[in-house]
Amino acid sequence: MIATAARGTPPGSAVATLARMRIRLAGPGDAEAIRTIYNLEVTADVNTFDLRPRAPADQRQWLEAHRGAHPVVVATGGEGGAETVLGFGSLSPYRDRPAYATTVEDSVYVDRVHRGRGAGRAILAELVALAQGGGFHTVIARVVGHNEASIALHRACGFELVGVEREVGRKHGRWLDVVELQRLL
Repeated sequence: MIATAARGTPPGSAVATLARMRIRLAGPGDAEAIRTIYNLEVTADVNTFDLRPRAPADQRQWLEAHRGAHPVVVATGGEGGAETVLGFGSLSPYRDRPAYATTVEDSVYVDRVHRGRGAGRAILAELVALAQGGGFHTVIARVVGHNEASIALHRACGFELVGVEREVGRKHGRWLDVVELQRLL
């Protein structure tokens, strides 16, 4: 998928940024960029409940495990032909019991420098399209309770709030809620 901007869009606007953005399946060469984006969320924020940053070997293994029906996509862009990973997203099995096989969970992470320019929406739209094409029935999003931007992104992409799990995680000395959203495909 390659998003394009409308004619006459001012440079630097969100729509203009989309004109230079490409969404594609992640490859081994993207592992370090994905790891950098993810590890900042592990160490500096609560948007993931992981407590330990990923080592390079961990990241390569994670990418290898996300092939086929549970892919990883990256949003790339840049000026003058340079390709920078702006963000990434993945589909993962929702639960390991067989009855859940038609449900997937999405994850979307955008580099802090590139937020607010449409990368998250483009990544999530591609993940939904891949889930539909893969024959899944529903996509679940589990978002830390105070992450209003991610909640709004999911709602804008057709997800509905289905519940809040109160104080189910603890990180950086804080109890954290999880907001669960769902999109039937």
